[in-house]
Amino acid sequence: MDEATIKSAVTQHYARVVQESSAGCCAPSASDCCGTSLVDYGDLDAQLPVGANLGLGCGLPVMNADLHAGEVVLDLGSGAGVDVFLAAQSVGPTGRVIGVDMTPDMVQKARANAARGGYENVEFRLGEIEHLPLEKESVDVILSNCVINLVSDKRRVFAEMFRVLKPGGRFSVSDMVTTGEVPAALRQDPEAWSCCLGGALDQEVYLDLLGKAGFVEVKISNSMEYNAYRTEAYRILSVTVEGRKP
Repeated sequence: MDEATIKSAVTQHYARVVQESSAGCCAPSASDCCGTSLVDYGDLDAQLPVGANLGLGCGLPVMNADLHAGEVVLDLGSGAGVDVFLAAQSVGPTGRVIGVDMTPDMVQKARANAARGGYENVEFRLGEIEHLPLEKESVDVILSNCVINLVSDKRRVFAEMFRVLKPGGRFSVSDMVTTGEVPAALRQDPEAWSCCLGGALDQEVYLDLLGKAGFVEVKISNSMEYNAYRTEAYRILSVTVEGRKP
């Protein structure tokens, strides 16, 4: 599929998630991709504004980011704000967390959640993660939760991550990846793309592209395989990947 088709399918899908107050994507089956959450935030949910956690993640990148007071954090594909709000608690009033999302309905919902929760150290910007609305070398840490797979040009996303990170800055992203030969039909299915499956890169390709973008110390810190998609030919996994800019 071409880039425009993918973006249209993804934007419409996530606008619908907001409008219908659906919960859950990145599920083991494309047929119920918005019915099952893969991540249990546990007690952290009680610290969030109601409606911030739509169940769209496939990991807990905030928990691996080792955030500190005063840091500037960027969340790629921030949705209704769940990871932004968790990060905001760690960086405190002297820090700042910026969420970027290309779906207007999501940005609107996140801003409403921020106002409802009284968060003064967060902001949400409408934009594409392969064309980030931020200055170069302006953030300390980048987070993302099951979003990069939704973009057709991953190289551009990783280049943008490298551009906006300060020297020595780091990232912690959770995403869907594959191993083996994924059927072409899945790769060409707009619903599968919207549900975090069709656009998932091969795991080794994903890591290699991060290295080619200039990042160092790239590693997988967490990995979970979905048995519903395990076949002799391929597997689908969620991973949390960490690395830093030299």
